[in-house]
Amino acid sequence: MYPRDLGDRLRARLDQRPDVVPAAGDRLAAVLIPVVDADDPLLVFTQRTDELPRHAGEISFPGGMADPVDRTLQETALRETREELGIGSSAIDVLGATDPVHTFVSSILVVPFVGWLSERPILHPDPGEIAEVLEFPISALMEAETSVEWERPDGHVYRGSAFELDGRTIWGATGAMLHAFLGHLRELTT
Repeated sequence: MYPRDLGDRLRARLDQRPDVVPAAGDRLAAVLIPVVDADDPLLVFTQRTDELPRHAGEISFPGGMADPVDRTLQETALRETREELGIGSSAIDVLGATDPVHTFVSSILVVPFVGWLSERPILHPDPGEIAEVLEFPISALMEAETSVEWERPDGHVYRGSAFELDGRTIWGATGAMLHAFLGHLRELTT
């Protein structure tokens, strides 16, 4: 369905050295968009536990806040993926980054890195952070994408991409990151 050299084609399109400067008051974070190689590659998501202080219960990519031990945001994404899912960095070929996404609710500038996994990993989710691991084929995500405008309980309006699959909704910052990633794929396959 997708070209066998999809990872190489993505690498050529993605930012190899993202240079991000947060606005005053913003904090930096990074996530990994894990892509599992297959005829119809899978993306791996996490559903956060309801006990977490930020974005509880939401579907996201593995990742989190930059830590002083991280020399780069790519290291942040890889460290968080190891902590949340038990996937070691040696199993991940980082292809590059998509455009940063700003979370307005929590004032975080998130850099999404695309990580290629040549085989399906054995996952060891951290039960303190991860309620469930979700995997969706890229083709299903592309078909599910819609543009939405939702009024939130706090009065703000969310305008952006949403993905409804298997009774789950991916939206917000993760929806924006997913939309950007799928945009790269659409340009590669048309």
